[in-house]
Amino acid sequence: MNRSILLVLICFALSTTAMSNFADTTVVKRSYTTQHIQGTVTLDGIPNEEAWNSVPWSGDFIQWKPNEGKAPAQPTQFKILYDEKYLYVAYHCIDKYPDSIIKRMDRRDQFPGDWVEINIDSYHDQRTAFSFTLSVSGVRGDEFVSNDGNNWDVNWNPIWFAKTHIGETGWTAEVKIPFSQLRYGNEADKTWGIQVTRRIFRQDEMSTWQYIPQNSGVWVSRFGELNGLKNIPLHRQVEIAPYVTIQADKYKKVNGNPFATGFDSRVTGGLDGKFAVTNDLILDFTVNPDFGQVEADPSQVRIDGFQNFFEERRPFFMESRNIFDYQLTGSEAGGDYDSDLLFYSRRVGSSPHTSPTLGNNEYVKMPQNTSILGAAKFSGKTRKGWSIGILESITEREMATIDNSGDKRKELVEPLTSYFVGRLQKDINGGKTVLGGIFTAVNRDNGLNDLLHRSAYSGGLDFFHTWKNRIWYIRGNVVFSQVQGSKTAILNTQTSFEHLFQRPDASEVSVDSNRTSLTGTGATFRFGKQGGKSGKHGRLFKFETGITTRSPELELNDIGFMLTSNEINHFTWAGFHWPKSFLIFRQARLNYNHWSRWDFSGKFIYQGFNFNSHATFNNNWQTGTGATWAVFGISNNALRGAAAIKRLPGINHNFYVTSDYRKKFYVNFNTNTFWGFQRTMKNSNSELTLYYQPINAMRISLSANYSYSWRKQDQFVSNVSYGNTLRTIVGEVKQHTLRFVGRLSYNITPDLTLQYYGQPYINRPLYNHFAYVTDPMAKNLNDRFHVFNNGEITEKNGRYEVDEQNDGIIDYSFSKPDFNFVQFRSNFVVRWEYKPGSELYLVWSQSNTPDANGDLEKDVALPKSLFNNAFDNQAARNIFLVKWTYRFLK
Repeated sequence: MNRSILLVLICFALSTTAMSNFADTTVVKRSYTTQHIQGTVTLDGIPNEEAWNSVPWSGDFIQWKPNEGKAPAQPTQFKILYDEKYLYVAYHCIDKYPDSIIKRMDRRDQFPGDWVEINIDSYHDQRTAFSFTLSVSGVRGDEFVSNDGNNWDVNWNPIWFAKTHIGETGWTAEVKIPFSQLRYGNEADKTWGIQVTRRIFRQDEMSTWQYIPQNSGVWVSRFGELNGLKNIPLHRQVEIAPYVTIQADKYKKVNGNPFATGFDSRVTGGLDGKFAVTNDLILDFTVNPDFGQVEADPSQVRIDGFQNFFEERRPFFMESRNIFDYQLTGSEAGGDYDSDLLFYSRRVGSSPHTSPTLGNNEYVKMPQNTSILGAAKFSGKTRKGWSIGILESITEREMATIDNSGDKRKELVEPLTSYFVGRLQKDINGGKTVLGGIFTAVNRDNGLNDLLHRSAYSGGLDFFHTWKNRIWYIRGNVVFSQVQGSKTAILNTQTSFEHLFQRPDASEVSVDSNRTSLTGTGATFRFGKQGGKSGKHGRLFKFETGITTRSPELELNDIGFMLTSNEINHFTWAGFHWPKSFLIFRQARLNYNHWSRWDFSGKFIYQGFNFNSHATFNNNWQTGTGATWAVFGISNNALRGAAAIKRLPGINHNFYVTSDYRKKFYVNFNTNTFWGFQRTMKNSNSELTLYYQPINAMRISLSANYSYSWRKQDQFVSNVSYGNTLRTIVGEVKQHTLRFVGRLSYNITPDLTLQYYGQPYINRPLYNHFAYVTDPMAKNLNDRFHVFNNGEITEKNGRYEVDEQNDGIIDYSFSKPDFNFVQFRSNFVVRWEYKPGSELYLVWSQSNTPDANGDLEKDVALPKSLFNNAFDNQAARNIFLVKWTYRFLK
């Protein structure tokens, strides 16, 4: 702990010196004055209509990278007009070598090839903006920018129009943006913030209209200004999008199972919509949503007890999710702690929490996911700086149907549930200070009272303050949670993996079987520097330090995501960043991190130090490497409720390299290895990805990933009763994982795409040298366990039987933990946006999770087991889906 405090003081001293030397470089704020359109504009990508002559071209762009501050290789110009409904933008991207313009295509929001972009701060709050990107090939990209450029949300998908044209002097474009897609106040004479950026792909060069130094650490607050917008009517966005889905499932028929006939079909419908309550506050809603076109989750298996985290992919929950983003800490804290969220939208509509126990000759029809009856989202930002977000979703009461020789019964597997999230933030002093709060609630109907919480609430208050030209900042939040339920449900929470109140060495907690609620708290406070004066070769010093706490009773997993509780984490990150080109580098970074951790009893449980470096060379190759020294570690949850166990220290090394991504063929390779001292463990992971663009309209990627994990003796297997004592069984484990991922994207037009995703996956942990824990905190690894000898343990019918006394009487037994998990998932999607906002999807999904455990007995090699099982079409489930949406606009 003393070393951690010393390092914090050193970083603070360095940062204080940097602050005293900071001198802001004055940058002139540019402005552009638009006019109301006189005449008409035909959107064909060639801005030669008479109407464009009423406003001048603006140019004089400045390189942003790689040679910041210098003139760009090719000049860029733009014009802006408006009428009562639209904002019009014309671009002239001058290029002396038009044959060299890169015209790559990809799906929306992938930003391929050469492009030009306008960011519009129509709130003029200097924190948020709407971004519209157009590639020379006609592919559109759009993002909602928040947190002064530190968050770019590609899931915002407005309706707008654009065309491009390549000519002798380069390429031109015309863009038409409906005012209904923007948010602004009702003042008669408006001033908006704007920024225009161009990328020249072949030179990997970006230039901007408004120069914003990279050492500023900000974006939106330094935009130029758009003037001349007068008397724009308020446009209340109204969009209604009904949909119809036709789905057919084909799978292997199971004789005798009335629910597995080999073929199912269904027709469903629903409704999505948007309604502008005011010009800056939007109500989004969905009734009976269907997400059949969404790409399948990657296969994941963990044996360490922690939950898997899956990214949100459903459009309704992805759009505007930045408003509801409330992390207990940030990624700077290291490890998995950036995943702690008060709102994790994947909880809504997840798989049912339970399944029925079947008797002989019984078959079950289980819902794969909980049906979302409807959801509504109210979000936006007012002219006075209030950001508002409210989300409510209701999920269906789900029943499993059980058949016993023709007699059917139903059993509850998920109760009717309400999910609520409310978020409020207030910008003060132009966004230099932000105050906010959040509240979440889950309320469940009766039915599974001994399994699930009846209700779960969480909330928090947060703040952010920046000063010295937005270079320095302090931010933090405090959170609380309360779960309520039956005595059994609360007892299950106390003894769950995230809490483990039953640990015999946990002086700070204890199990109380009479409790009907738990109340927890947490907090994060961070102080840092994100910009400042540049040193030699444009060097910047940045840092952040802070602390995060999670009390033992904190519980977020009803609507949020939390890996564990009962921790106090200190973290510090400091680094030098060279954003400008120098010597052989286009840019480079050197970083230092350290982490320290305690539990709420005051016990020191982790210390780690890290150094990492990253560089992009002048030939556009990228590489990086780093090392982490895990000095000390104790795990409170590795033994699943038994005593804490000491982890021996070790060293981790990582390395990656990526060749020039501008080429039609490029490669990425990364590897990560951890070596435990005293030869106690080894984890390694290597991945190779090949990218190929044979033509501008097609992109192919293939990746192979292999990981190997070996723990000498301390991998948890089971907790079993032996007389009046608890035996914690552990063993040596060797876990092999092999994954291949293939992707193909083909654009017939910018609005008609074909996409394929396929992933075969195998995970095989093999256990040996079983033992039980005797002294988990012993200094020497071998002193922590009693390893069973051949006379004490025997395998029989998939179980291990233990006779500790060697008297011929079985004292206890446990299941054989080995398994061979194989899975194949794929999606083939044809997406056609036949008119703006209206889409037709043709989808073929295939999934196969065969029983491959028989390969363990035959000792089948890992790759052979994978390919023998993953592509067994007879066992696969094929889903064919057609989804049609039509968007009505006002």
